[in-house]
Amino acid sequence: MSQAALTFRLATPEDAPLLQPLVQSAYRGETSRKGWTTEADLLVGTRINVAGIVEKINTPHSAVIMAFSPTLGNALVGCCEVLLKPSRKIGYFGMFAVDPTLQAGGIGRQVLANAEQYAKSHGAEKMEMTVIWTRKELIDWYVRRGYAVTEERREFPHEELAKMDGENRALVEDLWFKVLVKDL
Repeated sequence: MSQAALTFRLATPEDAPLLQPLVQSAYRGETSRKGWTTEADLLVGTRINVAGIVEKINTPHSAVIMAFSPTLGNALVGCCEVLLKPSRKIGYFGMFAVDPTLQAGGIGRQVLANAEQYAKSHGAEKMEMTVIWTRKELIDWYVRRGYAVTEERREFPHEELAKMDGENRALVEDLWFKVLVKDL
């Protein structure tokens, strides 16, 4: 099923309490298993808390983009962060979430395309992202959208898990990120 055109807007700090459950549901816990982007077999706990989202919204050169579905009563269905690195003319794509009950319907493609357009309109010539190396299906999805897997490896921020509320831990060892890049 293909999703009708979404509407987008930049998040404000007041939106953080609405965004946090969406991001959490897309990655962690049993709800995340309804979609195909779950990290529930890799990590447990909080993906990001409200304060962390507010920090992303307030960071200079950062935008959290919210996606709404007019066909679903303008419900929030997706989001992402674009962190611009003007000196390198790169946008970093992160905190990508789509409601797990609506995944595989075209929402993610629209959110990604909007993020790329946003980055390009703010001077970025490339978009980069990091993906946990074991997430082959997700990496393949990005490759189909024009991203190239680089040789660069970035460490997983285990120390960030300890900063989150509640019990947070990795369920597997050897977590690290592959870096993907696309020319805009």
